[in-house]
Amino acid sequence: MTSASAGRLDPARRVAPGAAQPHDVADSFWVSLRYFNAYRAAVAALFLILVVAYGDALALGQKNLRLFGLVSALYLAAAAAFHVAIKRVPRHFETQLTVQVCTDIVAIVLLMYASGGFRTGLAVMLLISVAGASLVSRGRLLLFYAALASIGVLLEQAASIIRGDQGVAEFLPAGLLCLGYFATALITNRLAERVITNERVARQRGVDLANQLRVNQLVIQDVQDGVLVVDSNGLVRQHNPVVDRLLGRPAPELDQIGAYSEQLARALGEWRGARARASTTFRFPDSGILVRARFVDAGVAGDSFAVIYLEDISKLEDQARQMKLAALGRLTANIAHEIRNPLAAITHAAELMLEENRAPARERLTRIIRDNARRLDRMVKDVLELSRRDRVQPESVRLGPFVETFLDEFAQNEQVDRSVFALVAGDDDAVEVDRVHLNQILWNLARNAWRHCRKLPASVRLQVERQGNRLELRVVDDGPGVPRDLQSQLFEPFFTTYSAGTGLGIYIARELCAANGAALDYVDRPAGAEFRITWLGRRQ
Repeated sequence: MTSASAGRLDPARRVAPGAAQPHDVADSFWVSLRYFNAYRAAVAALFLILVVAYGDALALGQKNLRLFGLVSALYLAAAAAFHVAIKRVPRHFETQLTVQVCTDIVAIVLLMYASGGFRTGLAVMLLISVAGASLVSRGRLLLFYAALASIGVLLEQAASIIRGDQGVAEFLPAGLLCLGYFATALITNRLAERVITNERVARQRGVDLANQLRVNQLVIQDVQDGVLVVDSNGLVRQHNPVVDRLLGRPAPELDQIGAYSEQLARALGEWRGARARASTTFRFPDSGILVRARFVDAGVAGDSFAVIYLEDISKLEDQARQMKLAALGRLTANIAHEIRNPLAAITHAAELMLEENRAPARERLTRIIRDNARRLDRMVKDVLELSRRDRVQPESVRLGPFVETFLDEFAQNEQVDRSVFALVAGDDDAVEVDRVHLNQILWNLARNAWRHCRKLPASVRLQVERQGNRLELRVVDDGPGVPRDLQSQLFEPFFTTYSAGTGLGIYIARELCAANGAALDYVDRPAGAEFRITWLGRRQ
C-alpha cells in the first residue's frame, strides 16, 4: 500500500467556501484505496477459482462448500462494485473505506465458518485487511476496524463451539489473534504516519529543489559571461548561450569539454591536477575572441564538478580603447589649433631662412627645423584620424582587386619599388568595410613593412585567404620582426622603435579595424613580421 499526506485537491472537485467538502483527502489516498480494493478482488477471485477447480480438497469450504462458493462470488462482485464507486464517485472517503473493511470482515468470517472455523487459518486474512485499512485511513477508525474484526472472529468461534465442532479452549488462540488485530492497527498506523511525514518533507524538498534548479538555470542563461558546468569525466552538463557567441559556432550538447575547445580542456586538466592557476587567458580559434577562463570547484561529497566562467576580454579592451579615444578626442581639440598654427609659422620661417642664407650650416639647421615640423604636422594628422574612426561608411569591397590597386598607388606616392610588394589572393572574397579606412590601414601597415624589409623582390607579401568562417588579410615582411619583449606594447599609442615615427600608425590601424568589425593582430614568427586583419563570418 502507498500512503500520502494531504495534498492539493483536484480543481474539478473543489466546492465553494463554507460548503461541505466531499473530496477532503488527497488524490494519493484514493490511489491507495484503489490498490487495497485490487488486493480484495484478487483474493476473492483466488478463492472462487480454488473452490471451482478443487472443491473441498484443499480444506476450503469443507463444512459448506456451497456457502463458500457463494460468498466468494459475492465477495468478488463487491470488489468490482467498489472499483466502480472509487472511480466514478470519489467522495466520502471514510464511508467507502468503512464499507469495504466491513465487507472484508463479513466475507472472511463467513468463509471461515464454511471451512470449519478458526483452524483453517483464514482469520489471518483479517490481519491484512486491518493493516491495509490502517495504512489507507488517516487514523480515525483504525481501532473500530480492529474491534469489528475481533467481534467477527469471536462470534464465529462461539458459533463453532455451539455447533460442537470445537471446544472452549479454542477461545484462547482466537483471543490472542484479536489482540494481534489491535496491535497491527496501532503499529501500522504509526508507521503510516511516519511515511506520510517523510513523503510531505520529500515533496516539499522536491519543490524547493526544482525551484532552485529553475533559479540557477535562469541565472546561468542571463549571465553576461559564458558558463560551462563540467563533471568529473569532462562532460559538459550545462552551458549558456553566451558560449555559442564566444566559440563562434553552435556549442555541442552533452559532449566532452574537448569538443568545445582543446585549449580549454587542457587548461581544465592542468587546474584539476593542481599544475596551473584557477584562471587562464587564450583565444578561441573560430571566433578570434580573447577570453579569460576562470575555474571554480562546485562539487560536493567528493564530486569533481567544476564551473568554468568565460569572460570576454575584448569587451574590456574595447572599454579601455573608448576611454583612450575620449581622452585623445579632448586632446585633439586642444592641440589641433595650438600646434598646427605654430607649426605653419615655423615651416614658413624655415623656408625663408633657406632662401636668404645658403651657408651649409644654416641649410642643415633649416632642414632639421623643416623635417621636425613636418613630423609634428603628421602626428597631428594621425591624432585627427582617431576622431574619424566612428564615421564608418561600409560598402562591399573585393579584397583582391582593392589590394592590387592600393599597391600600385602606394608605390607611386611613396616612390618605392613596386616589385618589393607581392599579392597572393585566392577566392575573390569581399567584405563590408569603409574603403577610406581600409586604405589608411593598409597604408600604415605597408609603410611599416617597407621600412623594415630587405627591399628585395617580394620582400613584403600581402596574402588574402579564408580560414573556415574567417577571412584574413596578412601583411608579411622579411625583416627582423618585433622582439617578443616589445610585442605587448606594439599597439599602444606613441610607441615606436623608429626614431622618425610618431608611434600612432599601427595604433590607428587597429582602431580603424575595430571600427569596421575586424581585428588586427601581430603574429609571432621565427623570422620577419606578420600583421593579420581578420573578418569573422563575412562572405559576399
